[in-house]
Amino acid sequence: MSDYEHIIIEKPAPEVRRIVLNRPEKRNAISTPMRTEIFHALQSHDTDEEVRVTIIRGAGDCFSSGYDLTSGGLMEDAPIYSAPGDGQWTRQATDSWFSIWDLAKPVIAQIHGYAMAGGTELASACDLVYMADNATIGYPVVRVMSTPDWQFHTPLLGLRASMEMMLTGNTYSAEEAVQVGFANRAYPADRLDDEVLEMAKTVARVPSDLQQVNKRSVHRSFEVLGGRTAIRAAQELQALAAYQESVKEARKNPFESIKKAFD
Repeated sequence: MSDYEHIIIEKPAPEVRRIVLNRPEKRNAISTPMRTEIFHALQSHDTDEEVRVTIIRGAGDCFSSGYDLTSGGLMEDAPIYSAPGDGQWTRQATDSWFSIWDLAKPVIAQIHGYAMAGGTELASACDLVYMADNATIGYPVVRVMSTPDWQFHTPLLGLRASMEMMLTGNTYSAEEAVQVGFANRAYPADRLDDEVLEMAKTVARVPSDLQQVNKRSVHRSFEVLGGRTAIRAAQELQALAAYQESVKEARKNPFESIKKAFD
């Protein structure tokens, strides 16, 4: 799968690769084919001795508007298998984002414009997150249809920030995203490309064998503190959300419901 349809692979510097989500006409909505290509590219980079770090960014006006609900079933040809039944989608989504965490080499998310819902899931699965200072993040779908598929919020953002995000569905500025721990730093929008590339070059200066241990040491500590278990536990509640009466009603007309979520 060297020729991709939904992403572009760039080589902005030695030992650095950039994955560009390339559906700007769809606001880089994450379809199943796009997810499959993202994971294939990342896994290819993980085994490529010429690559030490990967950047993920979006083409056009934003990072990603979230999952693409117009492209057919999200489970059809899904990149990671999950047994049918209640919770099939969220198990598969959680497994797929954990697959980014479990890569040996670092992955950087570069957010401009906005990252919503599934777009924030992709970004949060990366090791470092940098935002344009005028960018926003949010999970407005919690207002009408679903808790997050990948519930990174509590272990990553803490109790108060994650509770506010879940109970309101509000969007947050880049400054707020940095304050609560979603992002590492925010840069002026016209400098974002250069600043993130410079950070990637800094990461790439560390020998890859050592960098893999550095990355794993942080994740292992996070797991000992219960981070992975917390995400898994919340995954089960996402499946339960589908049985709530208001959610059943909203899912009869999902596109109208999602529009209301952004009001």
